[in-house]
Amino acid sequence: MSFSARLKELGVELPGVAKPLASYVPALRVGNQVWTSGQLPLVEGSLPVTGKVGAEVTTEQAQEQARTAVLNALAAVDAEIGLDNISRVIKLVGFVASDPGYEDQPAVVNGASDFIGEVFGAAGTHARSAVGVAALPKNAPVEIELIVEIAE
Repeated sequence: MSFSARLKELGVELPGVAKPLASYVPALRVGNQVWTSGQLPLVEGSLPVTGKVGAEVTTEQAQEQARTAVLNALAAVDAEIGLDNISRVIKLVGFVASDPGYEDQPAVVNGASDFIGEVFGAAGTHARSAVGVAALPKNAPVEIELIVEIAE
């Protein structure tokens, strides 16, 4: 089954590519890879949830926002090479805007990783970083980056 067919089976539609907030492109092909810029959990141009995880945002809310952000990253990849031209997901990086005492960033980024696994199966097994940060653009709770390999 193709990855785009798997998304349809899951009842998920790729959004339009999020407009960059500054001087960068959403995704860039380098050799046989595509690297995305950090993607916020924007829905139709706005953030449904804002604030620090562990304060204004719960872990569960942040996991859902990580899923939305990775969907935006997949939209950027799709626009660059087409979703079905991905052979595997190489790496996922998640940034979590964290309250100073919050220590569960890996659980938040699981919202993105688990979704990648649902869509890509074994081809979605990836290396990963989950990093707590003081703040993210627009007061977003999470930001996600992807690196994928292009099928030959």
